Amino acid sequence: MSSPALLDHFSALDDPRQSWKVVYPLPEVLLVVLCGTLAGADDFVEINDWGTQKLAFLKRLLPFEHGIPSHDTLNDVMNALPSALFAECFASWVATLRESDPDIVSIDGKTSRRAHGPDGRPLHLVSAWASRQRLVLGQEACDEKENEIRAIPRLLERLELTGALVTIDAMGCRHAIASAIRARGADYLLALKSNQKSLHEEVALFFDAAHGLDTHRTTDNDHGRLETRTTRVCHAVGWLSNQRRAPGEPSFTDLAAIVELRSEVEQSGKVSRSRRFYISSAAMSANHAARAVRAHRGIENRLHWVMDVVFHDDLMRLRTEHGPTNMATMRHTALNIIKAIPGKASLKVKRKSIG
Repeated sequence: MSSPALLDHFSALDDPRQSWKVVYPLPEVLLVVLCGTLAGADDFVEINDWGTQKLAFLKRLLPFEHGIPSHDTLNDVMNALPSALFAECFASWVATLRESDPDIVSIDGKTSRRAHGPDGRPLHLVSAWASRQRLVLGQEACDEKENEIRAIPRLLERLELTGALVTIDAMGCRHAIASAIRARGADYLLALKSNQKSLHEEVALFFDAAHGLDTHRTTDNDHGRLETRTTRVCHAVGWLSNQRRAPGEPSFTDLAAIVELRSEVEQSGKVSRSRRFYISSAAMSANHAARAVRAHRGIENRLHWVMDVVFHDDLMRLRTEHGPTNMATMRHTALNIIKAIPGKASLKVKRKSIG
């Protein structure tokens, strides 16, 4: 995972600058931005300052004949690099890190409130997260949350998903997305809510009357919060035909199971109850379904939260061209590298130690 080998995966990028004006080669720009991000720098001024102090170290990796680029140069280059190709290069590198065993891949979106995309709106990024390995697999920028529906298929095309189980919240519960996941050789587990109103109502009515289903129950007691989660699965889904929902509505590809999750939380003398439903192309057990649903929460706790708290993502103020998206990809690269460092220290401590 040395830096030169990592940068080889970004060799498909063409330098957007006029060749006769280039003083700082593109690999040097990428290296100092990556290393600065790893070391705790949160903007280009800090990256330039860190690189200037660590020039002797950086020269062990690349020549840096003209020293460290200015913060304006770093900013201009990262703005100009095509974000889609930059993300593809990232996915190519991550593919070398992944284990061959299938994983649970969670897909979810996050908005960077202070960073804007080319359209002037806050940057919204859809990311893929490998739950077992805790790796960011890829990301795709979209204009707004509604456009996740179009961004998710583009992200799926870049990922190696054979044998994986892909989990998405209700925004991704679409026939086209389910078909795209199956086309990549993976199974889906999609949250079912009112955006699929007829199907949601039928599944709810079924579980209201169902008995004798495969059931898995867990209880967690932590910090005065007692939660009981009961998962039930039904594999007999042939009755969910097109005629039972809406005339002409396409069916979900290879639908093999429906899942109910009941949650009861007792805290401070108050009890709250909730019920959620899922559909899947995998004929999974209730135990497997419970673990997969819980694993999906990892993208919130171990990716989105880390981006905000450790990498200060919500404080990023980039608002020009491809810069916000490319720097989001760079921070995901840094996160994958830091997570690979052995030891029990927190990510925050590891990042400071690198600096």
